[in-house]
Amino acid sequence: MYQPAIDLAALTAIDMHVHIEVDDHGHHSLPDDLVAAASKYFKTDGPRPAIEAVAQYYRERRMAAVVFTVDARTQLAHPPLSSVDLARAAAEHADVLIPFGSVDPRTGAAAVELAARLIEDEGVRGFKFHPTVQGFDPSREEYAPLWDLLQTAGVPALFHTGQTGIGAGMPGGYGFRLGLSNPMLLDPIAAEFPRLQIIMAHPSVPWQDEALSVATHKHNTWIDLSGWSPKYFPASLVRYANSMLKHRVLFGTDFPLLTPDRWLRDVESTDLKPEVLPGILKDNAARLLGLADAVESD
Repeated sequence: MYQPAIDLAALTAIDMHVHIEVDDHGHHSLPDDLVAAASKYFKTDGPRPAIEAVAQYYRERRMAAVVFTVDARTQLAHPPLSSVDLARAAAEHADVLIPFGSVDPRTGAAAVELAARLIEDEGVRGFKFHPTVQGFDPSREEYAPLWDLLQTAGVPALFHTGQTGIGAGMPGGYGFRLGLSNPMLLDPIAAEFPRLQIIMAHPSVPWQDEALSVATHKHNTWIDLSGWSPKYFPASLVRYANSMLKHRVLFGTDFPLLTPDRWLRDVESTDLKPEVLPGILKDNAARLLGLADAVESD
């Protein structure tokens, strides 16, 4: 069972958004045609490292990484990577890896049961959801038992928000519906489950104002800065990260599509204040993940 063995003082950062896209047997988290289209969209055909290589990569940079896959078995008709295997591999690299689980909400009670097992038996520290790729509206009442379980267990839920490059350029965008990742659909969850910590991943283009509205109104919500080079962050996001949301904004990359090396290089050309960066890079995530005792008030 995973138990963190992270030396916070030795870390430079905690990357809240790291994808594991292939397992030790070469099985990809997405169908081959989606993998090829995503590589074209993101202008990368680089390696999709397995979890052991990811651990070494972050260890070399004195960073910890939240690692996950996305279980979209219903929408994609494609077997997902195993969150059980991911958690057990992360346990072997507990000095740098923090496993999040993934379940397909469209499987109903089975998703709730699997999430409970991942928490109780494998020690996962949170869950990743991608409403567009998984094809579900997170605000619908039928998914409330899943959010109730995560709230009771005290583990955060990380949701993709905004546009996605997955399926971009394919006929009909592979059938994916962008509106399912509007952050406003997370507002009812934050209202009904006030102890559930909800992370809105990425600059939520074209709904950045909606994400900022939810985050300023519901203090059980967070924003991770993954998926975009910092030099492209919307000005409003930078302004809020420098001020009223500085304790609930999180460093994230979307590795392997965006690397921490590039993120850190590009952030130097932004208006993010040097005094807020320690919180964004490490301290906020440490509090959220229960790795630090002190909790800042905002």
